Amino acid sequence: MPNNLTKTKLSNGLTVLLKEIHSAPLISSWAWYRVGSRDEVPPLTGISHLVEHMQFKGTPNYPASLMERAVARDGGMWNAFTFLDWTTFFETMPADKIDLALRLEADRMLNSIFDEKEFLSERTVVISEREGNENEPMFLLNEAIQQAAFRVHSYHHEVIGDLADLKTMTRDDLYRHYKTYYVPNNAVIGLAGDFETEAMLARIRELFESIPAGATPPRLARPEPESRGETRVTVEGPGETVYLEAVYHIPAASHPDFIPLSVLDSLLAGPSNLNMFGGGGISNKTSRLYRALVDKEFAVGLSAGSNTTVDPFLYSISLTVHPGRKPEETLAALDAEIERVQDKLVSRQEIKRAIKQARANFAYGTDNITNQAFWLGHAEMFASYDWFESYLEKLEKVTPKDVLRVARQYFRPQSRVVGTYIPTGKEKK
Repeated sequence: MPNNLTKTKLSNGLTVLLKEIHSAPLISSWAWYRVGSRDEVPPLTGISHLVEHMQFKGTPNYPASLMERAVARDGGMWNAFTFLDWTTFFETMPADKIDLALRLEADRMLNSIFDEKEFLSERTVVISEREGNENEPMFLLNEAIQQAAFRVHSYHHEVIGDLADLKTMTRDDLYRHYKTYYVPNNAVIGLAGDFETEAMLARIRELFESIPAGATPPRLARPEPESRGETRVTVEGPGETVYLEAVYHIPAASHPDFIPLSVLDSLLAGPSNLNMFGGGGISNKTSRLYRALVDKEFAVGLSAGSNTTVDPFLYSISLTVHPGRKPEETLAALDAEIERVQDKLVSRQEIKRAIKQARANFAYGTDNITNQAFWLGHAEMFASYDWFESYLEKLEKVTPKDVLRVARQYFRPQSRVVGTYIPTGKEKK
């Protein structure tokens, strides 16, 4: 690891990563918890996301209105996100104001208030969000595909949860979830920016080390069985546009094949942005799929990519079908292009260009202090920070044979789900 990075585990099990960056008088602080939708089963799907919302309702020391005003008054920004495998909270502040962020996070790790009235109000907000999503064609299609792709594993359901569960879960359900997973031995604190490591670590110990460790949180062990053939789903809903999506089962981000699959992704559709909250921006208009599908008017839009997950997940190719084409024609054109990369070696020159684009996209996602701090904890959620540090080096070692092998191994019809969204022409009320 580079000299400006320090990784420490406190006596209560809290992992702390500190990275000095003295390019600007800013510090970004992220608190990560190993809990997300993969830790949920009915009737509590969506509970991790709702607990995240409740974390902004304050503590006895920092009521909700005071928290927001205090961060804004000090010139900072803050937010939070829940995903499949994790929940995270961050603040980016002027360097001399970061102590407020640390005090807030230490306090809500232990003392968040789950007021019954606030819970009922926030649950209504999330239910409305879920109902609003059901007017979105791609949400409906993505949900149907994810449910078909995962029959056993808890990646089966969306992060926001099922409407039936949102309507029935209680304040006590949320508080129990909070006390189970929001413990220091299930958390990572990552800071990057303009600080001195020794002093910062001492302050973090002072604020966090007295928080008692909890029992090791339970983990679901429900591996998804291997697919026995292609699955097709059709969804009907509001709108005027036909969408097509094909997803392929791929290994977890910590698996060695994730790296050549990243190069294949760059080659086919332009590189994925692995930083979910910033960076990216490489155009996909020179990619193979864009030239074969958009330029030749099988589709009017294209996106593709994968996520860095703890367990095996999906590589997704989403297409907006051209009005003059049938979905079957667009799918046939997609399959023909997939078969091209499976039939023969891609030239070294084309692989080199794909790697260069993937490198540039990765760099764009690490180009400021907030993004640097993001990666400190994010990489620890599915692997370790060493994964981040070695990613570019491993990309450079990918060969045409590697790309051919993973294309043949993972992009098989037998291991995919294909979904089609058929518009009814009417908006859902």
